[in-house]
Amino acid sequence: MRDAASSTANPSHVVVIGAGWAGWGAAKALCEAGVRVTLLDGMADPTGRTPITTSSGKPFEAGTRGFWKDYPNINALTAELGLSNVFTEFTTSAFWSPDGLEATAPVFGDALGWPSPIGQVLATATNFKRLPVADRLSIAGLLYAMLDLNRSDAVFERYDNLDALTLFRSLGISERMINDFLRPTLLVGLFKPPEELSAAVTMELLYYYSFAHQDSFDVRWIRSSTIAEQLIAPLAQRLIDRHGLQVLGGTLATGLNLHPDTKAVASVQTRALATGENAVIDGVDAVVLTVGAKGMGALMAQSPACAAAAPELVDAGSLGAIDVVSVRLWLDAYVEVADPANVFSRFEALQGAGGTFFMLDQLQQQTEAALWGGEQPRGSVIASDFYNATAIAALSDEAIVALLMRELLPVANPAFHTANVLEAEVRRYPGSVAWFSPGSFRQRPPLETAIPSLVCAGDWVRMGAREFGAKGLCQERAYVCGLEAANSLLRRGVVQGADPGGRAQHRVIAIRPDEPQVQLGRSLNAQVMNTADAFGLRWPWLS
Repeated sequence: MRDAASSTANPSHVVVIGAGWAGWGAAKALCEAGVRVTLLDGMADPTGRTPITTSSGKPFEAGTRGFWKDYPNINALTAELGLSNVFTEFTTSAFWSPDGLEATAPVFGDALGWPSPIGQVLATATNFKRLPVADRLSIAGLLYAMLDLNRSDAVFERYDNLDALTLFRSLGISERMINDFLRPTLLVGLFKPPEELSAAVTMELLYYYSFAHQDSFDVRWIRSSTIAEQLIAPLAQRLIDRHGLQVLGGTLATGLNLHPDTKAVASVQTRALATGENAVIDGVDAVVLTVGAKGMGALMAQSPACAAAAPELVDAGSLGAIDVVSVRLWLDAYVEVADPANVFSRFEALQGAGGTFFMLDQLQQQTEAALWGGEQPRGSVIASDFYNATAIAALSDEAIVALLMRELLPVANPAFHTANVLEAEVRRYPGSVAWFSPGSFRQRPPLETAIPSLVCAGDWVRMGAREFGAKGLCQERAYVCGLEAANSLLRRGVVQGADPGGRAQHRVIAIRPDEPQVQLGRSLNAQVMNTADAFGLRWPWLS
């Protein structure tokens, strides 16, 4: 720790490893507190100022990510950066199966407001095209389990040890509801089928996005180009210009070195991807790790002292991860689809993967020329993403494009059969997202580790006392976790800025509170079930 006098002349130096939402959140909070920050990432230009393009110069983005209603901190960031027209309006979305349209999710905020979940039920009364009412109502038991989930740490752990499919069946949810709606939802929300997911994390996700408030599911998208260009680039430019942020693109962290006496982080070993050159960043006072399980495992394997001092990070690095395939298609004709955001459901050709497709020419209609890299637009532009996609990734690029054009997309509109693909880009991302498997919660990395000067951030990180309402694989959660990781270093005095009297911890805006009926339900359930626990009685699905 540094005292105030020394910090005025010599601010602390923090290395942030990873330039996703968590990394940029940590960099922002630390830079604005007057801390010297070096951010490194394997991407050639993680600042977003250099667009990612195809060989012909057309824009490409890995994964199409939405911005939900309850993203208050990302919304605050866009306001702070003066980005007043960066998002689309909130949009509808649709589920498609081999039988055709299964369901449409409306913009719930447009309907008359009701307490949750009554509002969601009323707003979607006619939106399910094939799923009978009895099957829809069978999900009611899950709403009760959500009230029970956070009754205590021990109860949460029991739900975490349970897989979601077992819980669904124990609660009496119909097989048709599971297979037609919950399974495809989870495959594109948590990227695994329910039998491979923690019941606890599954309920957290479903509650946050679907049941917390009537309009929780309302989602919007980037109006033009990509998230990196529209949001990350202006943030990066501000931090570089105003706070001297140093960004090392095309650079991997290959090891963490500790002081032999204090066991604090002393330096970070790096390797430049372009040249293979190894280097060391010295004079490091703290590190923020914003990597996934794959990166964590590799880094700990090359950091023996760190692995010995923080075995929880070794455990985190052994968790599973999920393969993703992202595709973008440029067609020679415009094909109309009623909803710009779409989910594939129950297609055998997906081989267990979850699939989405987005009509970018509809979402970004006002800036359509940008989708063509400055060329004259000639037709629809489609982004499609496959999750849990190990089998899909093994196919050739041509086979993946054919799968979309011949089997999947024509279900939404037969005109896809006659449209031709002018250009296609297929990219594979093995082990790129977290897998919330049953029993994995305690194995996920904590925000504060056994090494005081080493903190973790990301949407898979356990935040402890700083836990945040946004759940699952979520941009808001990742960004907030980055802010909280930086705040932890500042709050505990591990690092200090050049001006001790300047701005301290970064503000974090809380998610909307639970509605009164939810708070009452949780309170009543706790009174009854805590008493029952004292007599050894539990709900059957937790026995």
